[in-house]
Parts: sequence; C-alpha cells; structure tokens
Amino acid sequence: MDAMDAAGEGRRGEDKRDAGAVPASVEAAWGLRPRPQKGPKRGLTLDGIVAAAVAVADAEGLEAASMGRVAKELGVSTMALYRYVATKDELVTLMVDGAFGPPPPLPAEAERDWRAGLRHWYQAVGKAMFAHPWAVAHVPSGGPPVTPNQLAALDQALYILRDTPLTEFEKVATALLVSNQVRAEVTIALAMGGSPDVERLMNEYSRFLLRVSDAGHLPHLRTAVEGGAFDEGDAEAPQNPSDYDEFAFGLERVLDGIEALINGRRRD
Repeated sequence: MDAMDAAGEGRRGEDKRDAGAVPASVEAAWGLRPRPQKGPKRGLTLDGIVAAAVAVADAEGLEAASMGRVAKELGVSTMALYRYVATKDELVTLMVDGAFGPPPPLPAEAERDWRAGLRHWYQAVGKAMFAHPWAVAHVPSGGPPVTPNQLAALDQALYILRDTPLTEFEKVATALLVSNQVRAEVTIALAMGGSPDVERLMNEYSRFLLRVSDAGHLPHLRTAVEGGAFDEGDAEAPQNPSDYDEFAFGLERVLDGIEALINGRRRD
C-alpha cells in the first residue's frame, strides 16, 4: 500500500468513525444514508412515510402510529417500510421534525426588532406544538437540536438576534432558553387542557387550597388564592401560547432578562 492509499484508508476510517457518531435517526433525517434505488411500490418515499405517520398520530395518538399501521395506510407491507426507516424510534424522530416543519417567515416588525422577532418565534414554536401534542414529549431536551427543521428554527432565532451585541454563544443560549420556555408552558397547558372543563378544574383547585391554608398555615399561598391567582374565569383550552396570560408573563420576563443583558453590553 503506497502513501496515497494509506492516507485514503485513514480518511475512510475517520469517515466511518464520524458516521458512527451520528445517530441513525439523524442520518435518516438529513438524507445521509443511501436510499433504496427501487422501492417496492412506485411513489413510496421517506417523506411520504413520515407524512402518513404524522397523520395517524395527529388523529389517534403516537401509539397508533406503529410501523404496521403506517404501512397499511400506504398500502404496502410492513417490511417495505424498513427499506426506508430502520426502527420505530427512528420514525418518531423523523415524525417530530416533519410535524413541526420549517419555521414560518418573519413579519416585518419581527425583522426590525429582536424582541418582536423572538415573540413571533416563540408563538410559532408553541403553535406547532399545540397542533401536534403527541410530539411535545419527544422534542430532544438532553442536547442541542440536530434535525433539519429544528436547526432551521435555531438558525431563524440567530437571525433575529443578529444585530444585538450578544456573543454567538449567548445568541444560541438565548434561543434555547426561549425554546425551553415555550416547551414548558405548552406541556403544562396541554396537561390542563386535557380536562374537559379547565374552569371547573381550577375552581376546584382553588377551593382545595382554601381548605388546607389559613393565616397560620401556608399564609402567603392563602393570600394568593384569595387574590385570584388561580382563577381561570372563562378560560378555554389554549390554542396557542398567546391565548394565556401565563404564556405572555413567562415569555416577557425571559425577554426582559435578555434585554437587560443587551442594554448592559451597549453601555460598556
């Protein structure tokens, strides 16, 4: 083996190690693995499989979107799907990315003002989560985003922050902070929205707190209850993050903190 062959072998070894470090589901999402040259049925594609799986999950929940059920929806055998998707976990990763889709375009105001931009971005992420509640629990939280649409959303958030004096690290951290905020809010709202009567649920909770608190025990909680902190009024299950004051309050406080950091940088 000459030096060139040895170098080639070394590069191929590095490529194999690099490829092995990427989860199979991420490789599939980015199209980094060879696709079948001839599918078992004309027109069968990975995108079509993902779309069919998302439709089943939206209608009946994630558990219903088994490989067998998706194959049935597409009129192919279950084994045919395995030419495109290796496992159910891989399919779920693709489904989550496909369900959320690419970020919508920014309105003019969001182009000019970073705070308005992040507010729009937050609401767009929340709207996508509410549209596909089964996907919320499967949004990766143990590390940075890696799938195409998730990275497109991160890229848009960085674009929104482009003219701020934040460091690149701080811009990424800000985007992840806002993303985690909306995910937490949506998770809570979906749990409460699962009740057929949110107003009744909150009224019962308020009455429970009044029973277990008084001036001598949990006095500050008692004051909060009597001050209407847990009143829902005529609230209905939320359709997007801007429908609840709690969403606006949490987001605006996060943005206040980012604005304080930005203003401090500009004074330095």
